[in-house]
Parts: sequence; C-alpha cells; structure tokens
Amino acid sequence: MSDRKVDMVCIQETRWKGSCKFNGATGKRYKLFWVSGEERSDGVGIFVAEKWVDSVVSVKRHSKRVLILKMGLDNGLLNVLMVYAPHSGKLEEEKESFWNEVFHLVSCIPQNEMVVLAGDMNGHAGSSNVGQDMKDGTHVSLGYGDRNADGSSILEFADRLNLVICNTMFMKQESQLVTYAAGPD
Repeated sequence: MSDRKVDMVCIQETRWKGSCKFNGATGKRYKLFWVSGEERSDGVGIFVAEKWVDSVVSVKRHSKRVLILKMGLDNGLLNVLMVYAPHSGKLEEEKESFWNEVFHLVSCIPQNEMVVLAGDMNGHAGSSNVGQDMKDGTHVSLGYGDRNADGSSILEFADRLNLVICNTMFMKQESQLVTYAAGPD
C-alpha cells in the first residue's frame, strides 16, 4: 500500500475475531479498523494511512459485514462504508437482510455528507446497461459478462440511492475483469 501511495484500503474476510484497531508493521504506518464474526470467512476492515488517522471522526461496526468509517475533510464529511455482501449459495433471506441494512444505513447519511460504498458486492452487474430500468449513469457498459440475480440487486440498490457503479466506468484489461473464479465443486 505504501509503495503505491495508497491512503485507504478496504478489505473483507479479515479472519480475526472481534473488533479492534491496530497500527501496521514498522515502516508501513497504517491503522486498521475492523470487525469480524465467528466464521473465519466473515469480517471487514479499512486500512487508513497515518496522515489521515486524526481525521477519523467515528467508526461504527454495524455487523460482521458492514463497517462505516466517517472522516472530517476540508470540504466536509466523508462516510466510507465497507461492505461484504453474502455470496451466491447463501440464503436469499440473508442477502435481502444485508441489502436492507445497507440501504437503511446509506439512507440515514445526511445529503450534505459524501458517501463511498466499497467492498465486495458479490454479484455481476454485467457488461450491458440494457434490461433494467435505471437512471442514466448508474451503470456504464464496461462491466464483465452477463448480469446475474445478485448483480440485479446491486443495480437496484444503486439506482434507488442515486449511486454510480464506478467499476463499470473504466476500461480494464481482460486479466483484471475477474478477481476470483470459483473452482469446480
């Protein structure tokens, strides 16, 4: 992170139990804020570069899948929501509960505060912005593959809150389009 001059990194599957914060290794100068659950595959966190740590106003750990870090910046307040959506194979009730929780949390942020929703949404928004009634700009046609049901949930969520799926706005090399492929069962 420091070699690439990255000031903030959101992570999931933290694999630690509980919730806490700690400073990075010597010379790496980051603070990690995280929350985790009982399962080692759960948990989210946000690494913040030392130069921004004093700007952190609050850290709210809503669940093992949602963490909100609020920072005071010169031009206002920034809310970074680190989320880790339930993956395919999880119960639809769990997925619906997750999206309802995140919708409520984002809806409660005052309009004059900035919002960045980061993390693993565990769905494919697809390469086409056709087939879903969305506001212009929610999805640009640079996603990957076909939209799946979880991708439709992401698009519906973003559209309802007037958010933009930024990952569909930039051309990527083919090797960067997919970060994980499930192996055969």
